[in-house]
Amino acid sequence: MIHPTAIIDSSARIGKNVEIGPYTIVGADVEVGDNCVIGPHVVLRGPTVLGKNNRIFQFASVGEDCQDKKYNGEPTRLVIGDNNIIRECVTIHRGTVQDQGLTQIGSDNLLMAYVHVAHDCMVGDNVILANNTTLAGHVHVGDWAILGGFTGVHQFCHIGAHAFTAVNSVVVQDIPPYIMAQGHNAAPRTINAEGLKRRGFQPNQILNIKRAFKLLYRQGLTVEEAVQKMRELDADTELTPLIQFVLSSQRGIIR
Repeated sequence: MIHPTAIIDSSARIGKNVEIGPYTIVGADVEVGDNCVIGPHVVLRGPTVLGKNNRIFQFASVGEDCQDKKYNGEPTRLVIGDNNIIRECVTIHRGTVQDQGLTQIGSDNLLMAYVHVAHDCMVGDNVILANNTTLAGHVHVGDWAILGGFTGVHQFCHIGAHAFTAVNSVVVQDIPPYIMAQGHNAAPRTINAEGLKRRGFQPNQILNIKRAFKLLYRQGLTVEEAVQKMRELDADTELTPLIQFVLSSQRGIIR
């Protein structure tokens, strides 16, 4: 059902069984997938692709021009997957040509009220961004990460899969997979053991990750020394993403 007060651009592509609430605006070059529910007073601007079964609550702004001063009106994109919940007053901006021209959000994510996702961010699947979390430009967030309320992430930072930040954390360097971080600036505290249990990691895998955490953060080793010792532990595959993340970090990992 499309409310009669909604404004839908003639070039917008609306899927089957879509609900669009009062006073919502769907702009040019917007594609809305099947079974989406778009609340009242939402603004969707394109080029934006919204997958299936997404729900967007009132006053969200999705696909707006970015705030980067280098942006000069280029037709950059926003692509959002399926089954996402985007709560009140969330803002998500499209990319810039200085990167890939793309902001991308995966599937099965929860973006709580007042979250901001800036230009060129890449957010994976099953991510939770709690209230007022702010991602600056070019931030990457891995699958199953949880960012606590009021977390602020500096531009170009990467946050690994299954990582967790506490409320009011300020992230200025990369957070490796599995790590729980807290503080201003965010520092490593432990591993996200409870989250790993919920996602089916076996006790021996979690023990291996704990050992890797101690090598990286508790034994006074350099990053290179810790990686070498982690490779010796890597009989299973759970440490491979951690090792690869650490080696590929451009900003350096939190220490």
